Amino acid sequence: MPFTLVLLKWFVQYGRQLPWRDTDNPYYIWVSEVILQQTRVAQGLSYYLRFIERFPTVEALASAPLDDLMKVWQGLGYYTRARNLQAGAQQVMELYGGQLPQTYAELLKIKGLGTYSAAAVASFAFGEAVPAVDGNVYRILSRVFGVFTPIDTTQGRKEFFALAADLMDKQRPALFNQAIIDFGALVCTYRGSQCADCPQSVWCYAYRNNMVDKLPIKGQRVVVRSRYFYYLMLRYRNTTFVRRRAERDIWHSLYEFPLIELSNQVSISELMDTTQWGDLLGADAQVEVLSVSEPIKHQLTHITLYATFIIAELRAVPYTLGLDYRCVPIGTLADYSVPRVIDAYMAAEPAVRYFSKSDKAYGADDEDGVVVID
Repeated sequence: MPFTLVLLKWFVQYGRQLPWRDTDNPYYIWVSEVILQQTRVAQGLSYYLRFIERFPTVEALASAPLDDLMKVWQGLGYYTRARNLQAGAQQVMELYGGQLPQTYAELLKIKGLGTYSAAAVASFAFGEAVPAVDGNVYRILSRVFGVFTPIDTTQGRKEFFALAADLMDKQRPALFNQAIIDFGALVCTYRGSQCADCPQSVWCYAYRNNMVDKLPIKGQRVVVRSRYFYYLMLRYRNTTFVRRRAERDIWHSLYEFPLIELSNQVSISELMDTTQWGDLLGADAQVEVLSVSEPIKHQLTHITLYATFIIAELRAVPYTLGLDYRCVPIGTLADYSVPRVIDAYMAAEPAVRYFSKSDKAYGADDEDGVVVID
């Protein structure tokens, strides 16, 4: 078919050279595909190299302490991916003797291996002719062939999978999957800025009908909600307090400072009058506030988070604080995997000035406005 022939010809000339394409090790391919979910290649490359160096085999990943795994993953976001990857590795050790199964159908039984990643491993490592359909593929096929079925519906997923399977070069499935993924990343991009030079534009439905910005179609609208976090960075004799997040919520398994979440933005005096403040520190807490940050805006997929950091000195450790949080030396905080918004604030003024150094200083944060962390 012209589409497939043109695609493969383009890929031979312009396809990306990536380390996970130079191996048929199914574990390495699996790791790369999980990392690249929701992550750009430029960012994911360094994480991939560090990950396989730290966990070079399925067995090494399966037996790794959770803290080690989270520390290697820190900064990539979507931490459920890391936990599912380890759970899948443990499943492979238990059920398959440490060797990934070699068929798409069996790979789908592994935790964390969805239709896309299972197809990628099956085709790249084992040569099975099964299409790996991701956002790039949805975008290309909907535009070129004029498919208006919403991509986030069961019918849409079935339709696009069937179309990709029909187009696939059955003799070279890995090459086809790599080619169409790269084509979406480099040519048929989200903004469609390269349509005039696209080798598929001659028969592209969206280009010929001026509908590039209309396809693909999504049926469900993402609702973004706001959340307001107040982190207490508490000093007590060069120690502080952290806990691992265990709730079924964002940043599961990462560490954080004592947290108060409210439904709206409040001042420090209003915060200290809340029931949550009293529950956390006790009614008679001896606390000296050293610094209060401006709200830091941190955007997640479905959440706009506003994080405020309060740095304070404790004169005594409240009993209630010790129930849920562990006391650790401030100098060891780098050993704990934390959400990006916390990591970024700890590396900046005034956190270093008030919190990290052993000789405390006094004063107020003189920064104004809302800081945005990408």
